[in-house]
Amino acid sequence: MQWTDSGLILSLRKHGENSVIIHAFSREKGRYAGLVRGGVGRRLRGILQPGNEVELTWRSRLADQLGAFSVEARKSRASLLFDTPDALAGGSSALALLDIVLPEREAHATLYEATLLLFDALAEAPDIWPLLLARWELGLLGEIGYGLDFSTCAATGATTDLVYVSPKTGRAVSREAGAPYHDKLLPLPGFLRARTLGDDAGEEVSSADILNGLALTGYFIEKFIGEHHPGVHLSARGWMMATLKRRYASEMREKSPENDLS
Repeated sequence: MQWTDSGLILSLRKHGENSVIIHAFSREKGRYAGLVRGGVGRRLRGILQPGNEVELTWRSRLADQLGAFSVEARKSRASLLFDTPDALAGGSSALALLDIVLPEREAHATLYEATLLLFDALAEAPDIWPLLLARWELGLLGEIGYGLDFSTCAATGATTDLVYVSPKTGRAVSREAGAPYHDKLLPLPGFLRARTLGDDAGEEVSSADILNGLALTGYFIEKFIGEHHPGVHLSARGWMMATLKRRYASEMREKSPENDLS
């Protein structure tokens, strides 16, 4: 059996003296594992970095065996993030989530394309990628069958002023219906709802909105992992959230009137 596809390196671990086992997310084949002989050598070491885009050829005598990969470089995405700690944290979180939640050998071509766009933004758009990451995580939840419904209020059926999400159902709740329970509901930033409805309102998104959006998607990601992968910890995502909070806190200090020399 053999196939060739483009993909992203998700993770790798050493196997024996000179080989590694990699997990890759390919465009047409989904998340796949395979042995790379000589993977610890100088030629392949730089190629087999998590986040790099590669050309993969997988071979195996039987379909259900581990198989072996031949790997060629397409785009060195990982190296573009090394000098930007918060973007590196964002990329590491996305790769770890894909490695944990995606079922093996199941195609998710739309998610693959969205992941490439996210990594482009991580390298080229430092002001935008946190917002895109929240939207990407929302899409990831949908891909794994854990989609959230922000179309109408779960309590009243209203389609306007939806500002909360029920942590039990993943459905939106209006301001009026949620007021008595607001401390038990999750904030719903407008940019996430606009994305779901395919209607970009074009409004400025604050750092608080982005953190609330990531808190919302993170809650349901952790809920999914708790149900399907008990004992797994999202350490990379925790690092990303801590890094983003420090970044936004620093930006707020720089914008404070005390720092205005004009």
